[in-house]
Amino acid sequence: MLDICIGKPRKAISKEIGNDIAVRIDPESGEVLGFTILNFTKRFKLTKKPERVELPLKATITTT
Repeated sequence: MLDICIGKPRKAISKEIGNDIAVRIDPESGEVLGFTILNFTKRFKLTKKPERVELPLKATITTT
């Protein structure tokens, strides 16, 4: 499993958006708090061509 968190941990609800892929959302604001990809190791083994996974979001990543 690969778990991607955005920001500090907060209360969230999970919605499955694809085959073994879930998005975690703040129930009050609707803000995306993270993603989970189940069976990540099986999907992305280096011995085979990796599966392409598209997530329904645009992101800007900055460092401080």
